[in-house]
Amino acid sequence: MSAEEREAARSMMEKGKLGQTPEQQRAGFDELFASRPLGDDVTLVERTLGGVPALDVRVEGADQDGVILYLHGGAYIIGSARTGANLAVPLSRRTGVPAVSLEYRLAPEHPFPAGIHDALAAYRELAGQNVVIAGDSAGGGLALAVLLAARAEGLPQPAGAVLFSPWTDLALTGPSIDARGDYDPLFSRANMVESAELYLGGADPHNELASPVFADLKGLAPLLVQVGSAEVLLDDSLRLVARAAEQEVDVSLDVVAGAPHVYQYFAGLMPEADEALDHAATFIKNRLRDKSVGGVA
Repeated sequence: MSAEEREAARSMMEKGKLGQTPEQQRAGFDELFASRPLGDDVTLVERTLGGVPALDVRVEGADQDGVILYLHGGAYIIGSARTGANLAVPLSRRTGVPAVSLEYRLAPEHPFPAGIHDALAAYRELAGQNVVIAGDSAGGGLALAVLLAARAEGLPQPAGAVLFSPWTDLALTGPSIDARGDYDPLFSRANMVESAELYLGGADPHNELASPVFADLKGLAPLLVQVGSAEVLLDDSLRLVARAAEQEVDVSLDVVAGAPHVYQYFAGLMPEADEALDHAATFIKNRLRDKSVGGVA
C-alpha cells in the first residue's frame, strides 16, 4: 500500500469518524457509504428473512448455487443493509453467488443480544441452503455469534464464514487497542468503549456471543479472517485465529501491512483491497463447492 493510497483511505475514513450521538454517527456513516454507486448491473430488492428486513442483492449473472448472508459493520449502532451492500455486491460479483444483506436491529435502542437474535433468525431460514456468512467489523463479530448460537441450537454450520476486521473482544483487552491508536483513523479506545457500552446495555463484555474471542470455537465452520496491520482491532483477529487454530477450526488469516480497518471498502483505490476480495471470493466458491459435494462444513 503506497503512501498516497494510505492517505486517500485515511481521508475517506476520517470523514466517517464516529460522531457524538448514535443519530449523528448514523447520518455521517450513511452519507459516506449508503450513497455509493453499486453498478448498473445491481438491483436491490427489499425482503424479509426470518422476519427480519433485508435486501436481496441481485447482480446480473450471479446465479450460481448458494447464498451469501452479509452482516454489515458499524459498531452495532450504525450501518444498514444498504451500507452492507457495498461489500456484498463485490463478493456476489466475484463469486457469481446471490447475496442478501441483513437489516438487523441496532443499539442503543435494541441492545445485545437483539442483533444476534435477528441474524440467527435469518440464518435459520437459510440453513437448508448452501450458505456462507460474511461480515465486517461488528458484522464479523455478529457472524461468529451466529455460528456459536447455531451450534448451540443444533443447526448445521454454514459452509464457511468470511470476517473482515472482525470486532471479537468488547472487553477491549487486545494490546493493539492502544498500540495502534495513533495509526487508526477511525477508532480509539474512548469511542470503542462508548460503542461497546451502548451495545452491551450492561451485559458482560466477556459473554462469548458478545466477544467470540473468549468462546469455545470447536466445531465451527471454516473461517477466513482479513485484517489490516494499522488498525486497533488487529489483535481481535490475531487472537481469534490463534484460538481457532488451537481448537482445530479450519482458519485462514490475511494481514495487510499498513491497511486500515475494513480496507476492502477501498477496492479500486487500494490494490490490496481488490486482492482481498478476490481471495475472499475464492474461499467462498471453494467452501460452497465442498459443501455441495458433501465436504466438511
